[in-house]
Amino acid sequence: PGCPGVPGVSLSLTCRSPRSAPLPPGSPAPCSPPSVSILVGAPKANTSQPNVTQGGAVFHCPWPPGGDCTPIDFDHIGTRTHDFGGNSSDAPEPVEFKSLQWFGATVRAHNGSILACAPLYSWSPPKEEGGAREPVGSCFLSIGNFSKFVEYAPCRSDLNSAAGQGYCQGGFSAEFTQVGARGGSGGAQGQVMSATQEQIAAGNFPEYLIQEVPGQLQTRQAAPSHDDSYMGYSVAVGEFSGDTTQDFVAGVPKGNLTYGYVTILNGTNMRSLYNFSGEQMASYFGYAVAATDVNNDGLTDLLVGAPLFMARSGAGGARELGRVYLYLQRGGAPPAPPAPLTGTHEFGRFGSAIAPLGDLDRDGFNDVAVGAPLGAEGRRGLVFIFRGGGAGLRPRPAQVLRGLGGPRAQPDFFGAALRGATDLDGNGYPDLLVGAFGADAALVYRGRPIVHASATLAIVPTMFNPEERGCRSLGSQNTLGAPPGPLLSPPCHSGDPRCHLGDPPCHLPATPGTPPCHSGHLVPHGPVSPRCPPVPALSPCPQNESEFRDKLSPIPVSLSLALDPAVSPPPPGLAPLLSPATRTRLEAKAHIQLDCGEDNVCVPDLQLEATADRRAVFLGDRNSLNVTFHARNVGEGGAYEAELHVRPPPGALYSGVLRPHGNFSALSCELGGGNASSSLVCDLGNPMKAGASIRGGLRFTLPQLSDSSGSVRFELQIRSKNANNSQSAVVPVALAVRAATRVSVLGVSRPDVVTIPEGGWGPDPPQRLQDLGPPVEHVYEVGTPPGSLSPARGSPCPQTWGPHVPNPAGGGAHAPPPAGPRVPKAGMSPHPRPQGCPPGCPEAECFRLSCPSGGLERQQRVSLRLTFRLRTPPLRQVRTQNTPGTPPATLKTPPGGDPAGDPAVCPRAQVVTALSWARPEAGGGVPVWVVVLAVLLGLLLLGLLCYGLYKLGFFKRSGPYGTAMEKAQLKPQAASEA
Repeated sequence: PGCPGVPGVSLSLTCRSPRSAPLPPGSPAPCSPPSVSILVGAPKANTSQPNVTQGGAVFHCPWPPGGDCTPIDFDHIGTRTHDFGGNSSDAPEPVEFKSLQWFGATVRAHNGSILACAPLYSWSPPKEEGGAREPVGSCFLSIGNFSKFVEYAPCRSDLNSAAGQGYCQGGFSAEFTQVGARGGSGGAQGQVMSATQEQIAAGNFPEYLIQEVPGQLQTRQAAPSHDDSYMGYSVAVGEFSGDTTQDFVAGVPKGNLTYGYVTILNGTNMRSLYNFSGEQMASYFGYAVAATDVNNDGLTDLLVGAPLFMARSGAGGARELGRVYLYLQRGGAPPAPPAPLTGTHEFGRFGSAIAPLGDLDRDGFNDVAVGAPLGAEGRRGLVFIFRGGGAGLRPRPAQVLRGLGGPRAQPDFFGAALRGATDLDGNGYPDLLVGAFGADAALVYRGRPIVHASATLAIVPTMFNPEERGCRSLGSQNTLGAPPGPLLSPPCHSGDPRCHLGDPPCHLPATPGTPPCHSGHLVPHGPVSPRCPPVPALSPCPQNESEFRDKLSPIPVSLSLALDPAVSPPPPGLAPLLSPATRTRLEAKAHIQLDCGEDNVCVPDLQLEATADRRAVFLGDRNSLNVTFHARNVGEGGAYEAELHVRPPPGALYSGVLRPHGNFSALSCELGGGNASSSLVCDLGNPMKAGASIRGGLRFTLPQLSDSSGSVRFELQIRSKNANNSQSAVVPVALAVRAATRVSVLGVSRPDVVTIPEGGWGPDPPQRLQDLGPPVEHVYEVGTPPGSLSPARGSPCPQTWGPHVPNPAGGGAHAPPPAGPRVPKAGMSPHPRPQGCPPGCPEAECFRLSCPSGGLERQQRVSLRLTFRLRTPPLRQVRTQNTPGTPPATLKTPPGGDPAGDPAVCPRAQVVTALSWARPEAGGGVPVWVVVLAVLLGLLLLGLLCYGLYKLGFFKRSGPYGTAMEKAQLKPQAASEA
């Protein structure tokens, strides 16, 4: 952890044991774990220097963690003053300014030496030379494990003129053994300076502000057109000239008309060898540089960051994603064209920091970390780990590190500072330091042991013959298909030479003479041992071909590799990982031998014919419809998993298959989705062999047909799982949809029998309607039975009716039209037959029936009532008959009629009224006056009888208790008795 309130923007690692010869960049420091420390720069930290506010500090953190980080006392002197007036009485004026100097913004360590810089350090030259406050920058060098501290301020010179270095900002970037300086005399062109530790120590005189370092190398000032180029904004070290002296890499992010460029400087004379230019204006190409060998060819490669690079999006717009360019050195020839890596998060500043990591996964290629300090959600920052390879860096990151903090008011800037290529815990793998100055923290990511495993998987034989049943496993007496023997996986002890770093876990069957092998313990640098012996595969073979259906698809066999989580990790306790290059899953495939020639490829030729047992279906018909088919395979080989797919029309219901008869075959069919509207699938064989001919039939019902369309369509097709020519053409079976009319006719007579007097009812000729005789009503009713028509469309009504009323000579019956009765005249004749009256009724009076608008619907009936008055004809009965006229041509025969579709034949109805003749009586009737006289005489007789009884005293008889006096005498006695 960093110190509270102290942002860490620079990181370094140091070994406290001194070394005489420097190590090449990118290689781990060869020091033991107890001598490794972590240095964290805190540019805004407060120190004990007098009169200095937030001067900055560098903290020394022990490893392994166990104590607090302590600041290193590079400079304990406060702001120095100088009396430029000699013996003047005025107080000395400050000559340097250390507040807010950002000491610790740049920290580099090598063996026992540490370089820490303050790029915003300022000073005031003598007044006679200008006296302006200039940010020249300053660095301190610790030599011999903090035994000596010397100041190195190459830009603090007395050249206070246009050619001077007043805005040099020395120490803006640094690398052993050189110091990069942003700024310079005049227009902030920038400058790169280099000096050895011995030269810096020899030129150090603490009592002098202006010091000269003998033997120092530096770039020369360029023309004014190069002002504000910022040469030295970033620096790195590598070998690019082919000699034994390391060369310098300097980033110039605002040079070349703000396109930016990176220059390679010869390490012996600071002359430019060649430059690399940016491809986009203002992308800050050269903001960060790094040098390491990523393809293991012995030559140093160059990485350049451009964190403000704008990349085109798919919609044509531009997004600021950042980019890192890799230049591979090719030994004397100019470096190869760059291979860019583009960021993935907008405004993430991908490429702000680049750090060589060394070989993280021990694959022989150095890896690289790239920081995007404003990437991820909440601007917490990201660090991308890219693996090296023979062609350079892999385009996809092997790992992405994310900031661990929660949401903050300001970004964490995780990944703004990166340092790697040093093994902290001594496990043989380099570790990584990541600075997050927004969170006041520096995080250590420890490299974990990497296991490189390899395995091969082979199947013998690769072609299985299903006719052979006696195959056995290699090295075992178990017949294929029998249960395999027990698997043994005992952990091997530490002395087992077969278990070493890189061996995969092996599980073998219990076969005599085959020792078990299991990587129960990983030794980081153990000897290479023989691989595990081959594992015999136990692949069950089916005992019957019906056990499996798919004979075309290959049989996959897979092998997975994984580390045993039960094995304890090696010291220092980090569990190992499989190398990303390890194939953790291997697959091999075997095939089933088919009777399809030498190439084992079947090419069927599927042909299909289909037809129905009728050409039309009728609305409301519930009879079965039979669809028959003829399927053939006339190709070279069998059709595997051959199926007949039938897509019925909407509303069709599958009811079964036709029973095998004649050349019809038995079929097994089922609905594909399990519901009535799904397609029907019938099995035709596995395989449907070459030359096969299959006939069959399917039954359907269409009870819910809709007449919105004029036809229905069945589609049939043969499909198989063969790779070539796997299906037949789609065969349609179309049927017309027709409406069939069923008309029922009923008739009744009211009354059934009419009694007619022999003399007739009135004068002849008749003068009134009553003179025609009593009314006789014949009622005819026409309707449609249930199920005969679609409910969506009415049936046209029959157009004419023909009630037949006989009218022989000498008498007859008269049927007035339905509009109302009329009084016929003597000698009446039949009414003229209207147009459309059905034939067969030459003497009939025809009446037209009016139907509802749109025709008859299902179960609808209409009535016609005919009323007759009979004129005493010499007849025994009155008969009428009803014949509907010919329906329109659109109405066809109902199911069961002629399938050609002849017009429907409508039924006839006949109504008969019987006539009964009454005979005259012999005597006449009783007069009325006789009846009245008889009643009066009866009343007189009754009165005389009542008078006689009165006289005889019949009405004077006493009651059951006697007279009133007798009743009074009885009361006391009744009371006493009571």
